[in-house]
Amino acid sequence: MTLEIVPEDFEKIDMRAGVVTAVDDFPRARNPSYRLTIDFGDEIGVKRSSVQATNYPKEALQGMTVIAVVNFAPKNIAGFLSEVLVLGVPAAGGGIALLAPSRDAVRGGRVY
Repeated sequence: MTLEIVPEDFEKIDMRAGVVTAVDDFPRARNPSYRLTIDFGDEIGVKRSSVQATNYPKEALQGMTVIAVVNFAPKNIAGFLSEVLVLGVPAAGGGIALLAPSRDAVRGGRVY
């Protein structure tokens, strides 16, 4: 069953488009993961995140525009401070399909 919310609840979640500028291996993570550096533009700036999207080659993630929640509290993951939550859904055949705009997007553009 899906929890029903009102529009005001959705408006509290700040989801933005950001460009991945660096992809690093994350061997200390419990599950196979990468550490991403993501540029959200002037208003939000550069943030870091841990993602379990190792079904993507690092080269494919570099320069990719992703959608992330930027107003969750930072989370310590195996000694790494993950500042944003990059969004994804289960991919057909396993792994994760990251959410990305279907067209060029403004860096830092808000999802609404």
